[in-house]
Amino acid sequence: MHTRLAPEFADNADAAEAGAILGRCVHCGFCTATCPTYQLLGDELDGPRGRIHLIKQAFEGGTVTADTRLHLDRCLTCRACETTCPSGVEYGRLLDHGRELVEQRAPRSFAARAGRRALAAFLTGPLFAPLLRVGRALRPMLPAGIAARIPGTGSQGSWPQASHPRRMLLLQGCVHDALAPDVHAALARVLDRLGVTLLRTPQAGCCGALRHHLTQQEGARADARRNVDAWWPEVERGVEARVVAASGCGPMVRDYGRVLRDDADYAHRAARIASLVRDPAELLEPHLLQLQRSAGAGAAQRVAFHSPCSLQHGLKIRGVVENLLRGLGADLVPVPEAHLCCGSAGTYSLLQPGLSRELAARKAEALMSSAPQVILSANVGCIVQIASQAKAPVKHWVTWVDERLSGPAV
Repeated sequence: MHTRLAPEFADNADAAEAGAILGRCVHCGFCTATCPTYQLLGDELDGPRGRIHLIKQAFEGGTVTADTRLHLDRCLTCRACETTCPSGVEYGRLLDHGRELVEQRAPRSFAARAGRRALAAFLTGPLFAPLLRVGRALRPMLPAGIAARIPGTGSQGSWPQASHPRRMLLLQGCVHDALAPDVHAALARVLDRLGVTLLRTPQAGCCGALRHHLTQQEGARADARRNVDAWWPEVERGVEARVVAASGCGPMVRDYGRVLRDDADYAHRAARIASLVRDPAELLEPHLLQLQRSAGAGAAQRVAFHSPCSLQHGLKIRGVVENLLRGLGADLVPVPEAHLCCGSAGTYSLLQPGLSRELAARKAEALMSSAPQVILSANVGCIVQIASQAKAPVKHWVTWVDERLSGPAV
């Protein structure tokens, strides 16, 4: 696809990158078959090919309207189209550039901008956890649709006390510990069995993905800088790797080198930290035989696995998790449309509730189609989203692994 950037972008590095990505687009249409919003709406402008056309228009100086912004807003940023694309088009990065430009040329109302900033501040700030506790207390009195989206309380369980020479860092995330307090403790116990101490860094926080996808780029960079500052002392002391328990954070932190590439004070440290990022599955799968020897004697379970988009399209390690689960006694049942997003997608379920509910219902039906005993996922947002619709228990795969390892010895 030939793109002639408008003169105003002559010296703009982001526009140049967008132009290079647009140049690889061939408009073959393979991506439409894997785009969740195109599947629901059937509108070319609500699929990757149509959105790419809108972004191309914007960078060429064409008309940009609120409708342009709406079609880009409806994208989940699931990146399923990247997995499908035969030309390797980096659609997610192109969408980031396109959204930023469209925000500038067709600004939202003051109220809309303020609402999005407030949403980001609430989900990444100190008020979320106490208000979630209030919501849980009021759950019996709330409408069924709202109550279904408020997860029940979970016990964190014991955190290992042993200290090992091998040390790794944990990104605790913004809402993860409040919504699913058991997952990180479970991960710490599993790693403890492998002789690894998992370190918490209270000074760190949201990885920045939430603000990044709300087109609050400076806020996302501030989140990244705070985390780099929090983790760097441990990196200098020889920490082995960073661990991301909520897989939605993985692609963002692995992109820190690019996010902070123009910041002379952070570029080197950010790139170093990005190179250390590992998903739990990448750490555990090489030790599968050792974990199998530690596993209890429980019977195999029929498991439906929902791979979050960040894991299968961002990190591209869906197969690693599935291999690990099979090795520990999961009888993985087939899941139709396993490539499609569940509709959670960070703040998407709050900003696009109608589309999100349709995708959640479709995903829950697919996961339940083979009558699993349990549904596993790797992202707390997906777990909450699917649990609101599914008729089987839904939990994080790390919690399930910890349970298998804690069962009666073989």
